[in-house]
Amino acid sequence: MRLVVFGANGRTGAQVVKQAIAQGHNVVAAVRRPDALDFTAPRLDVARADARDIDSTTRAIAESDAVISVLGTTYTTKPITLFSEGIGNITKAMTTHGISRLACVSSVCVTGEPAPGETLLFRTVLLPLLLRAGRTAYHDLRRMEDIVRGSGLDWTIIRASGLFNSTRVTDYTVSPTSIPGRYTSRADLADALLRTITTEEYAGTTLDVITTEGTPSLRNKLRRNTSSRPATRG
Repeated sequence: MRLVVFGANGRTGAQVVKQAIAQGHNVVAAVRRPDALDFTAPRLDVARADARDIDSTTRAIAESDAVISVLGTTYTTKPITLFSEGIGNITKAMTTHGISRLACVSSVCVTGEPAPGETLLFRTVLLPLLLRAGRTAYHDLRRMEDIVRGSGLDWTIIRASGLFNSTRVTDYTVSPTSIPGRYTSRADLADALLRTITTEEYAGTTLDVITTEGTPSLRNKLRRNTSSRPATRG
């Protein structure tokens, strides 16, 4: 397949690109700053594209088979529109070119509700903290999901939990219903995106992806989140 990846300069996007190439796909990395892409590979093309700009987005996805969006931003109290604006342009461009298969990353926090079976600590302390810290991002991710569902495309929305780096793909959990879990490794998220984009089985489905092996300690994760205010996606 020829896959276009928006957000390829992010940490998750890089995982998607590298795994896709390893699986034999041709990949277009659609990025605002091509010079910031720190790797090259056979079957990899780089397109200068800004998801907020419909013209460059439309050019980037021409002659492709499917599109993956892993757009990301940072926690902020200011209004965020990247997710909804970006996916709006991506879906319009896909319709223009007659491309139907789309996968995009969202967050398990967009529902604002804990998964069944979550602990009392998570339900009463941790989740409210997360929702306050990322409220503008989660609001826009909800808008993004609404746009995707109304696009008429063959879409899959993948909701991740707290992202962390890992060197390998694990036996992660995937579910069309909300499931307990604090973390999603970027390697597992990339694998899930590629598994879903290459089949019609999950078209029209929202999936939670949760990593259960080799996850970071909750204390260290909270410390990093507090000190660095990392990207919500990417």
